[in-house]
Amino acid sequence: MVAFAYLCFTVLAPWQLGKNNSTSHRNDLIAASVNAAPVDVTALLDDPGAADTEWRRVVATGSYVPGSTVVERLQRLNDAPAFGVLATFRLDDGRTLLIDRGLVAAADGVRIPPIAEPPAGPQRIEGRVRRSEGVAPGKEPMTQDGYRQVYSVDTGQLSTVLGSPVDAIPPDGGYLQLIEGQPGAFTPPPLPQLDAGPYLSYGLQWIAFGIMAPLGLGYFVWAEIRERRRERAAPAPIETTGGTTEPDSPAHSAVRSNADRLADRYGNAEH
Repeated sequence: MVAFAYLCFTVLAPWQLGKNNSTSHRNDLIAASVNAAPVDVTALLDDPGAADTEWRRVVATGSYVPGSTVVERLQRLNDAPAFGVLATFRLDDGRTLLIDRGLVAAADGVRIPPIAEPPAGPQRIEGRVRRSEGVAPGKEPMTQDGYRQVYSVDTGQLSTVLGSPVDAIPPDGGYLQLIEGQPGAFTPPPLPQLDAGPYLSYGLQWIAFGIMAPLGLGYFVWAEIRERRRERAAPAPIETTGGTTEPDSPAHSAVRSNADRLADRYGNAEH
């Protein structure tokens, strides 16, 4: 019980409350980006000390790099199998960004459909900064059905897959996710729901469990002590040749009557 209560206060409750804080922070960033005017992405690239740039709306001018398409596997679009389409975009100043062009539905539910190349020539695109997802353990990039394929969007891994450097948006190796209607865009992933989720409730529940556990243990200890005291205070049973009799039972009354008669007989004879 002590170990359980300790884990509730030091591990389980902070875990859920921390998730609630991060979700609330994400929702604040998304809500702010909806109404904020987009900024030039070069301003973020030139500021390596930026605190948190995810979900910021940005614009970029330059051109798509030909032949830079990479497919992200195991995606969903309208609750059906889909693929994410990635490419690189060379800015006017020569730096290169990773671009998430959006989602395409899987052909026959399993295969990669034909994917059109992004438009050539100078383009102005707008999107949101997304944080690099990291590399999926045990799932290496592959080339299949004529496309380079990955399992997550990670700027470092994509640099290796493409064989050319990709400039990540600080501070978390960010890339650009296109919004709807942009040149070269497919269906963008939907924004997360702007609610905090159940994490605050779960955190409070773990705190309540941590309080209830020792209280419950204390109650059962008290109940056990009370029961043992009650057993010690009960009259001891009377031993007879025929076994044990309980007070106030018929057998016990008979024993007492016989004892009284014997006492009277021998007492009178002796007298």
